[in-house]
Amino acid sequence: MKTEIFEQCQKLFPEWAALSETDFNFDDPKGFSSFTMGIRSKKAVEPAAVLYRRLEGKENAILDFETEKEVFLTLGEHGIAAHCHHYDETCRIETFYQGRTLQAEELFEPENLRKIADELYRFHLLRPPSLPKKMFFELLHDKWGEIAKHVLEEKIAVFPPDERRLCEELQEIYSSETFEKVKQCQPDGELTFCHNDTYHGNIMKLDSGEIKLLDFEFSCLNNKAYDFSNLFAETVMRHQQPNYPYFKIEEPKFSDHEFGMLIDYYLDNIDFETLEAREKEFEKLLRDTKIMLMMSDYKYAMAALPLAVEPIQKIRFIPYAHQRFTKFLKAYDRINASPANQ
Repeated sequence: MKTEIFEQCQKLFPEWAALSETDFNFDDPKGFSSFTMGIRSKKAVEPAAVLYRRLEGKENAILDFETEKEVFLTLGEHGIAAHCHHYDETCRIETFYQGRTLQAEELFEPENLRKIADELYRFHLLRPPSLPKKMFFELLHDKWGEIAKHVLEEKIAVFPPDERRLCEELQEIYSSETFEKVKQCQPDGELTFCHNDTYHGNIMKLDSGEIKLLDFEFSCLNNKAYDFSNLFAETVMRHQQPNYPYFKIEEPKFSDHEFGMLIDYYLDNIDFETLEAREKEFEKLLRDTKIMLMMSDYKYAMAALPLAVEPIQKIRFIPYAHQRFTKFLKAYDRINASPANQ
């Protein structure tokens, strides 16, 4: 595959044509649900580095190909996504960012939160014309519900006995009752063009100090508060545990303080007529963000199921989905049992 990717790049970039594979460094493939590979030249050529992303075989795609392409190119035109060198139905080749993705603990640094908030504000101002009218979680239910049903019912025999029991319990995830719970978690308000996968691994800090958002495959209409809540979604994961399945989802270490900082920085981009108007918007966004926090657990549970049969990572996806979905159900019950919802 490395040779095939390199030969494609040689056809695109004239200055690469006279070089060989040994003149480049190829990063190890990465990706939770897709394949990406960084390619960096050891010599002075243009472009010096690119990121290759494989697009084919994406049965779990939220958007159709043309809409997803329009989204990425629109974001590139506004400097939010990387510049695109090539885009077809099999792959995308884009400018390679020099930097690194954030670590979970770096989300607690105010300067990082300020820059993330500024990028999200610029993102939310856009509206690619071909976006579906349905919101993200409706599309997710429509697109992934049948895939989840296929994995948990027709493919259950491929999993070890202890995971088959989890599969049976997970069959609730694509039920109409669960989707009703999902809809009840949606705050009131206008839908916005959102990233929808803003965890720390999809945020890069460039060597220059700039913050850039990555991975826009889920980008479509949603409540903007979800982009705030999802930012912290993976800070609850603890890997390298001694016992099977060798990871666990802990209680969050973030609080209203972190949410409040992020929202305050976001609102700094808006001119309010009065301080009271700003405070009202702040309180609404904080309330909506706390409500939508549980939606990350639902999303990640659903996203894990298509990967369980042929995993591209070593993680056990059925236990992962089960822990996430259980967390969603507990949070839903807790919120609906609170006096404010009686």
